[in-house]
Amino acid sequence: MKQLSLYFFTFVLSSLEAQETGERVESPSGQAPSSREESPSPRSLAKTASLFNDGEARTMTLSIPAPRGLILDRKGQPIAQTKIGYHLALDFTQLGKLDSPSQAVEWAQDLIAKSNQLLKTDQSYTDEDLLNYYQNRRWIARKISPVLDEQQAKDLEGKIPQGLTLLPVYLRHYPEHSLAAHVIGYVGAQTILPSGPIFDGDPLFPSVMGKAGLEKIYDDKLRGVPGQKKIIYDPQGRKVLDEVIKRPRPGGNVVTTLDLEWQRFAEQVLEEGSQRGAFIVIDIHTGEVLVMASRPTYDLNDFIPFISTKRYNELRDRPDAPLFGRAYMAEYPPASTFKPMVVLGAIDSGAIRYDELVNCPYQIRIGDKFFKNHSPGDLGPINAQRALALSANPWFYQVGIRTGTQRFLSVARQFGFGSKTGLPLIGEQDGNIPTAEEIQEKMGRPTSHGDTANLSIGQGLATATPLQVAQAMAAIGNGSALMELQLIRQIQDFHGRVIEAPKFKKRADIEINPVAMTITQEGMHDVVNSSYGTGRGSRLSFTVMCGKTGTAQWKPEKNQNLAWFSGYLPYDNPRYAFVAVYEGVPDERVSGSRNAAPLVRRFFEHFEEELKENLKPAAKALVIVEDDWGENSDSIPRAISVSEDDIPVAIPITDDEIPVAVPFEENEIPVAIPVDPASLNEIVPAVPEALPITPENLQNQQ
Repeated sequence: MKQLSLYFFTFVLSSLEAQETGERVESPSGQAPSSREESPSPRSLAKTASLFNDGEARTMTLSIPAPRGLILDRKGQPIAQTKIGYHLALDFTQLGKLDSPSQAVEWAQDLIAKSNQLLKTDQSYTDEDLLNYYQNRRWIARKISPVLDEQQAKDLEGKIPQGLTLLPVYLRHYPEHSLAAHVIGYVGAQTILPSGPIFDGDPLFPSVMGKAGLEKIYDDKLRGVPGQKKIIYDPQGRKVLDEVIKRPRPGGNVVTTLDLEWQRFAEQVLEEGSQRGAFIVIDIHTGEVLVMASRPTYDLNDFIPFISTKRYNELRDRPDAPLFGRAYMAEYPPASTFKPMVVLGAIDSGAIRYDELVNCPYQIRIGDKFFKNHSPGDLGPINAQRALALSANPWFYQVGIRTGTQRFLSVARQFGFGSKTGLPLIGEQDGNIPTAEEIQEKMGRPTSHGDTANLSIGQGLATATPLQVAQAMAAIGNGSALMELQLIRQIQDFHGRVIEAPKFKKRADIEINPVAMTITQEGMHDVVNSSYGTGRGSRLSFTVMCGKTGTAQWKPEKNQNLAWFSGYLPYDNPRYAFVAVYEGVPDERVSGSRNAAPLVRRFFEHFEEELKENLKPAAKALVIVEDDWGENSDSIPRAISVSEDDIPVAIPITDDEIPVAVPFEENEIPVAIPVDPASLNEIVPAVPEALPITPENLQNQQ
């Protein structure tokens, strides 16, 4: 793969070499020069051309923006790449001597009209702008059309009027359109083409920079190093040199942890099953984010080469806020997905025994208010495991008060609630796990039992992002550590060599009584797999899933609620944590079991065969046991069979997970994530050259 990439780069970069210096050129009149005019070499003519005088002579060194690197999924599939686009452009060098500059303006306006007719566009430019360009920059083609793709440019063959040329430029392209848009981000103009006199270093065409998402955060890795091109015109206005004197160095590649196929289907599930929401999947062992989807989303290509004010305002002002990345920017009441924190805190602190029964009537009175269950009827005495499965609010009201507000909120902070995950995301929110001082400030009084009751069921002042809830579920599934989440798998240079590869590591140890953790895990198992669990409809056909449903009172002024389903799988050896959020519309009756859980079930059932393979237990191993050899001992090492239960717990490595070492020596370079061969021709397009217009291709002007 590496040899193929290097061969490809060598081949592409060779196309950047200068044009033959003895190339036949047209005179300003469009006629071929006489043999006497051709006798001096272009380089000798170049030596006599001065910078700003001596007729039409000009010498200029222009900057060539570098092709931007790729953003890839974990398997090397492109999510963002660089392509070549085209503009129709005015080629003022085809004009001969004019009686007055106004003739150039008339000529330009006529060609602009023909371009609009040809492309069915309505581009317009003032006489003043055109005159200024002619006087200062006529040696460089001036674009006058929207961007055209390769097929549109090809369709213009033989139809382009004399005086126009096709001007190629690099364009950012997002082949998956809206996929992971809030994570990937987009680019915008870094430089605006000058309008005054030409100076050394002026860009050949506009360069771009990251404006949002990973495009912005890793802009310095993706951008590359510009090249240089020297162009010389002689005093008669003939181009005598057009040469790349420094080739641009393409940007590096950013390999994400996202799985393109999983991300694509998650977004499809959200689109078909909700109007607004979020979906996240995390690898429990490594902390890698495999899916991060928000709905609604938007097409990243709308921002290329730039977005119109009208289109941007449409996106910004839409009531469903497509520019808002709900997966990590939305702060929702976590509702019953927060209840495992109360169970963990209560048993860990000794507020209750793991098997203690607490009576659960339909409602309990706290102060002068009644706090009810989500469904009528007394549940009688139940323990913590059954309380989780039933999501019994009265149990959590009472146990939360007995445990103490800050005690179970402190447990929540251990699991990542109330702080950013640290992923490279622009606009990630902290959520809120209130301190006693914050409650005092917000409520104007100390924390009451009513406040504690609300917080114990994930309401009140508590808020969380879907990403935080997914992270907490991964920690419960792990049972001992809060892993540091990962969104970037590798950073590669343009040769495909790995220059950065983050290591998997713990963010913090989970210091919780193992009994409390076991009861919480068993309760989440029963949510899905018992006959009375609130998430029993989400049961999978091929593995055992653990989960927690939730229904949040979100915007009471609009009677708008929220549905959650979160958890992990499989039960016996957790590998994947997940969360799905469904935003209800005003007056819609929603619940976690009815609206969010089916999204999760549909997603995982779709990948049944892949998951079966991924979730296979490790094969039995042979361990060499060395006996205590004496000097004269004839004993030899013996192999013993090790059962699955005897194998030490370790982060599993699957076929698609590449071991990495950072830092590294030259002889131990980490294996790079291979780039999809189909996208190789998009990595480093040749430096764009204006397409030659031959007389045979010119449209008849009569």
